[in-house]
Amino acid sequence: MEWVGNSGQKNPGEGTMPHALRHPTPPRWTSATRRLVLLLASGLLVLAASAGPASAIPAFARKYKVSCSLCHAPFPRLTEFGGMFAANGFEMAVGEAPVDTVDTGDPWLRLQRNVPLAIRLDAYMTGLVGNSTVEAVDLQTPYLIKLMSGGQIYDGISYYFYFYLAERGEVAGVEDAYVQFTEIGGSPISVMAGQFQVSDPMFKRELRLSYEDYHIYRVRIGEARNDLAYDRGFMVLLPGWSGADFTFQAVNGNGLSDANEERLYDNDRLKNYGLKFNQSVGSSLRLGLYGYYGNEKSDGINDEVVILGPDLTWALTPKWELNAQYLRRTDGNPFFLDSCDPGDFRCDASASNPFRVTTDMAMAELLFFPRGQGERWAVWGLYNFTDADRQAVSLRLGEQDGDPPFISRYQYLATGLGYLLARNLRLTGELGYNFELEAGRAVLGFVAGF
Repeated sequence: MEWVGNSGQKNPGEGTMPHALRHPTPPRWTSATRRLVLLLASGLLVLAASAGPASAIPAFARKYKVSCSLCHAPFPRLTEFGGMFAANGFEMAVGEAPVDTVDTGDPWLRLQRNVPLAIRLDAYMTGLVGNSTVEAVDLQTPYLIKLMSGGQIYDGISYYFYFYLAERGEVAGVEDAYVQFTEIGGSPISVMAGQFQVSDPMFKRELRLSYEDYHIYRVRIGEARNDLAYDRGFMVLLPGWSGADFTFQAVNGNGLSDANEERLYDNDRLKNYGLKFNQSVGSSLRLGLYGYYGNEKSDGINDEVVILGPDLTWALTPKWELNAQYLRRTDGNPFFLDSCDPGDFRCDASASNPFRVTTDMAMAELLFFPRGQGERWAVWGLYNFTDADRQAVSLRLGEQDGDPPFISRYQYLATGLGYLLARNLRLTGELGYNFELEAGRAVLGFVAGF
């Protein structure tokens, strides 16, 4: 049994139904919570005392023969240099002399000596607390296994992709997969084309420290397929004035749906567009604003979607960091109805026409590094909040199996502790509480990259 996914999924039925949702009486914190916490905390201490260091390093560190800490502190969270390395197309500097390549004598050909491969493996033990008992202890071992590759194709052209060898017990396929054209024609403009997360210019879900997800990017409304997780399209990265940059996006707007019988990925002719603006204020504060506009059509009926909101990253001190985002989403007709009867949960009680849905979404993440960001310990807190004025929200956490198959509100608080056994092996423990279900969750596990 699992209650929260650790990464995006492209199927509307993602995840299994939470056990707590099937109880007529809401579960509550009890003394069982303390027993479960002690069990998981004891396991974490035993692992920290007994495990040895890992010997392998991921692909880019292996290629340049540097420590993983140059780009990740702690793993998998990116450092400032790691962000620049990715923006450079996975090079230390744009236009650098080729590293670890084969000399073919052909100036139009760049072949890497070895195809760069890396693996990420996550494994967890989770427990759900409710109704005066520990309801389930689940061994999610492994939770996911990713095969990752990235590097240069030619000067200023790079690629990145990963394949899920296993995700929650299934072969999930390819998610991130794109080609990047860096500083095209000597200009400061870069373009990414392929599959990526629409939310990447804000906060990268795959690089978070917490088991709990950034759920505001996973919100889907009604039967509409668009969200801010994975999609297909392109992103254009544009520099602005001092300390400012822009990212423009154009995507299909229906996630990673399979191609249809006509071999088309998009389920309509419409495209969705996003624009992200960032402004640095000094060396410790980044302010941002994101806007998204799209349309999705089904059976000739259109749902117009608008998403807008600010975000910030604030390095309060070298040891404290705050990340926060607020988004408001409005949908014109997310159930694609031309009419409906009063009393239908998809309509206003007093109206005979389809209704609009307004959804407020927010997340706040506080990070603390007791001995600095390059050291072993990390502490985090993550708060997720989603509130819609209709019962129309899907996070793909099991609510789609209910009646009706949607929720109107999600509110979750998680706090966790991480410890690096090695640069590329991190122990993690996390406690969380779902305010709507009055249910608790405890997690113990590890994340490894090699």
